[in-house]
Amino acid sequence: MELYFVRHGKTQWNLEGKYQGGHGDSPLLSESLHDIGLLAKRLEDVEIDHMYSSPLPRAKTTAETLIKDLHRDVDLTIVDDLREFDLGIMEGRKFSELEREMPEVIYAFRHQPKDYDYDLIRGESFEEVAQRTTGAVQRIVEANHEKGSVVIVSHGAALVTMIQSLLGTNVDDIRKDGGLSNTSLTHLQYKDGQYNLVEWNETGYLHKKLESSDTI
Repeated sequence: MELYFVRHGKTQWNLEGKYQGGHGDSPLLSESLHDIGLLAKRLEDVEIDHMYSSPLPRAKTTAETLIKDLHRDVDLTIVDDLREFDLGIMEGRKFSELEREMPEVIYAFRHQPKDYDYDLIRGESFEEVAQRTTGAVQRIVEANHEKGSVVIVSHGAALVTMIQSLLGTNVDDIRKDGGLSNTSLTHLQYKDGQYNLVEWNETGYLHKKLESSDTI
């Protein structure tokens, strides 16, 4: 079975450097609609059996636009457990402000997940997100009888945690391959109960130089 994980298109808050968790949201930029069209071209030869998305508008709009640009009928199912981390009091706040106010928390979130003080920000832990999101993927695999190809549209931090956990990576090392860019594609294969990485954070089809605000 082939699983294609897509991070949503770039949003206004991504551009402004604001945390956008499981409760915050902002609209996709116009450039993102163009990028989603390029992603559709990248996937034009893939026989997609089903698409799944987080319920948050930035992900759902990405999924809906992708289906439109593919010019074919693909069923879309909204899965609540694919939503982004609950980032508590960090949601809607600027990266730069929080780096000054709580540098240890922000550093841990980005680089040392095992030290992340989620209680302090009244949010979710990496372990909680891993359990929630990998459970969702396993249900998707079972619903598709472990065959075919599916697209899963979600969010930067949730996807990194989800995918690395599916690959058996410990929480301590979840950030080892870096982050995922807006409108990126990460490809996993599932066979005999095992997930294997085919490609991480593919973005070449976007034909542009990525900015720091594109990746988390």
